Amino acid sequence: MSDHAVLHVKGRILIGPEDVRDELWVIDGRISYDRPLAAGDVRTVDGWALPGLVDAHCHVGLGPHGPVPEDVAEKQALTDREAGTLLIRDAGSPSDTRWIDDRDDLPNIIRAGRHIARTRRYIRDFAHEIEPEELVAYVAQEARRGDGWVKLVGDWIDRGVGDLSPCWPREAVEAAITEAHLLGARVTAHCFAESSLRDLVEAGIDCVEHATGLTDDLIPLFASRGVAIVPTLVNIATFPTMAAGGEAKFPRWSAHMRRLHERRYDTVRNAYDAGIPVYVGTDAGGSLAHGLVAAEVAELVTAGIPPVEALAATTWSARDWLGRPALTEGAPADLVVYERDPRTDVRVLGAPLRVVLNGRVVG
Repeated sequence: MSDHAVLHVKGRILIGPEDVRDELWVIDGRISYDRPLAAGDVRTVDGWALPGLVDAHCHVGLGPHGPVPEDVAEKQALTDREAGTLLIRDAGSPSDTRWIDDRDDLPNIIRAGRHIARTRRYIRDFAHEIEPEELVAYVAQEARRGDGWVKLVGDWIDRGVGDLSPCWPREAVEAAITEAHLLGARVTAHCFAESSLRDLVEAGIDCVEHATGLTDDLIPLFASRGVAIVPTLVNIATFPTMAAGGEAKFPRWSAHMRRLHERRYDTVRNAYDAGIPVYVGTDAGGSLAHGLVAAEVAELVTAGIPPVEALAATTWSARDWLGRPALTEGAPADLVVYERDPRTDVRVLGAPLRVVLNGRVVG
């Protein structure tokens, strides 16, 4: 397409789960539902159109050993784009990826700064590793560097006890979350286990990543506070391998990880049934491949979330949660077109026909 071409998307435009139109137009990179009065160069795309997919837990610029070069980060972003992911909440990265904002052919990124972890209580070279008395200052720093989010590591293996345990005392997280909110940032936390969750939620946290430790007694607390979860089930699938690797040295931790894995689907379904907001995130980066958003949506369906709601968790609802538009009049034209109705079979998400980013067909 030339810079002045008009894109005509026709077929079925899924503005919302039940709000379906027959066509839209892309004019100067923006969505319009009014046919242009005059359009010389028109390209037509047919199919079922969705808003660009959201991966709400993704790490562009992060590899197995920490930050990666820009060319590797670019490949990560392109892989996500090819899968239809056009909006990423980067849930912690040690790399400066602001250069991506100058590329209109790469997904939009909402950053949470760099992970903030307890000293020697997280993966080496991923996070700022600090002590509790430093937490407020580091949260303020990352709130200013991010795009409205801060990421804490809420729990990790404590080698002294041989199992997962909370990283922060209650008073430290209360002060830190209060500081983030004063600066206009929301706070999320990596949490595998049960033991860190009550303190974090009662301290005012906005979201919990993974949330495998969410038990029946904690679910009403999450629901009443409106705390969202991003389960990252494609990552939780790796727990048995992780447990096997650490069993000789940390048998208690390994057994715990296996229990969390075994009940993962019940945990997510019970959370959804209680009204806890659930969003799609893959945890791509580190050791996990990019481009897995369709697989994560399918995992939510396997857990028992209705297909349309699982679809909303990576489209309409997710964009609303992150404060970004979907297929609304005048919004940036970020959309993905499929051959069949993804509401009836979410596996369709794995095979985009066309990807449109900033009004241009890029895939």
